Amino acid sequence: MSTQPVPDLESVVRERGGHAYIVTVSAQTGPHAVWVPVRWEGNGLVAEVGAQTAANAAARPLVSLLYPVRDPGDYSLIVDGTAAVEDGGRVRVRPTKVVLHRPGPPPDPASACGADCVPIAVPLSIGRR
Repeated sequence: MSTQPVPDLESVVRERGGHAYIVTVSAQTGPHAVWVPVRWEGNGLVAEVGAQTAANAAARPLVSLLYPVRDPGDYSLIVDGTAAVEDGGRVRVRPTKVVLHRPGPPPDPASACGADCVPIAVPLSIGRR
């Protein structure tokens, strides 16, 4: 089992920078992935999106944000959540599950993840509405 402290969500997101892929589901039930500006605002995530992404999120609010690896050996940050479309092409994402993920054997053999995954806790203040 890993003895590293689990980082908090806000710190991990801020450290990743200001852009990520947002993945929504289209009317044809296919994935729609777009590179967008994302920022930590208040106690959550806000993405600046276009009309198609906003329409997808309004109709099917389960979305994911993907912060890809920055170099070999790095973790991708994957944030699954529920989207709320706001004025001006903004989508507020309320995280429901967050993980740092990379290929390789899990550090904890008892892990439910079949790869090297580090779950990030979603604070109750974010997980509730």
